[in-house]
Amino acid sequence: MTDGENQRQDKIQDQSVEISKLLAEMDQLFDGFGAWLGGQKDAESGGFYYAASSRRIPSGAPDIESTAQALNILERCDWLDAMSTDMKRGCIRFFQSKQEESSGYFYDENPLMREDEVMVARAISYSLNALRKLGGQPLHALPYEAQRAPSYMSSPEDYLTWLKSVELTNSWRGCDRLSTSSVYVKQVEPASRRAEFARTAFNFFANKQDPFTGLWGEGSYYVRISGTFKLHIFYDHFNVPLPREERIYQSILYALRHEEAVDMCYIRNPIHLLSYMKLSIPAEELREIISITMANMKRLLRADGGFSRELSHSPTAPNVAQVKEGEYYPDMPKAVHIGGGEVEGDMNAGTQALLIRSVCYQLAGRMAPPLIKAPMFTVLKNN
Repeated sequence: MTDGENQRQDKIQDQSVEISKLLAEMDQLFDGFGAWLGGQKDAESGGFYYAASSRRIPSGAPDIESTAQALNILERCDWLDAMSTDMKRGCIRFFQSKQEESSGYFYDENPLMREDEVMVARAISYSLNALRKLGGQPLHALPYEAQRAPSYMSSPEDYLTWLKSVELTNSWRGCDRLSTSSVYVKQVEPASRRAEFARTAFNFFANKQDPFTGLWGEGSYYVRISGTFKLHIFYDHFNVPLPREERIYQSILYALRHEEAVDMCYIRNPIHLLSYMKLSIPAEELREIISITMANMKRLLRADGGFSRELSHSPTAPNVAQVKEGEYYPDMPKAVHIGGGEVEGDMNAGTQALLIRSVCYQLAGRMAPPLIKAPMFTVLKNN
């Protein structure tokens, strides 16, 4: 081995040691996380609150997204199997109670939730996945089965017209709208017709992608990366790779180096995209990515052991938190308030923080992160 090769191997080894130190420091951010999660459980409904302040606001109640996110956390921490039978049954009843018999949709108590197409579509996925994990089933026919899918699903032509109507002035919100339509596309039968809808979407997406950045729509790099992350969910549902992955990677590096991550989503979305794309990342750049990611997460850690969605506080209505102050998106839905907007941990940020940690370990080629030590099982069992 030449001197140059020896030096290169030594540098890679140094980077590996630094990465291990960063991951250990990231682990420490979760010391109080389990206890925080246990505190969000609602024994009466079987669901989970978004944040501690949710219990104190007039419209506060356990909601579909927060409860599904809590179950995702339990599963990621290998705590799901340790749930008592009664607790699992309570969660199953919670999701079943949210399904409206006449339409097949899943709705929260807040009537404004019904007016947000993204929340409505996402509630179907969240509820079905949660019921599957718990061994439950929906009580009624799903919207597509009951012929109550959105009107744009009448034909591939109508679907294309709708796709073209979606505004991308804010990539994050616009791509979220585009991506959530996959909930309905996946339900189309027969498979040949489903493929027509999917092909319509992928052709449309290809025409809208920026060939230089690899991103979609308008906004800051973090906003466009977040939109690209939302759109990758559509690609993933049909096992199709994202086009121009190398360009997307360079855009991610630029955002990490030059923009402030004011939202936990801005920390999670780049990391999640990297895990999906499965690119070969140089050791030095991987160390830099994990270092910036960990530093950004630390800024969102709160005294209660959880993480806030935003730097200033946990947003009261995460359904409209995609569009920040000074940004614009037409016809935004009304805010669905599920928290008190305090400087506190919230379920939206918590599930993302835990995923970020897991993905960082994965990108570094390490084994699964160590289990989080917390008294959350005692808290949950007492409920």
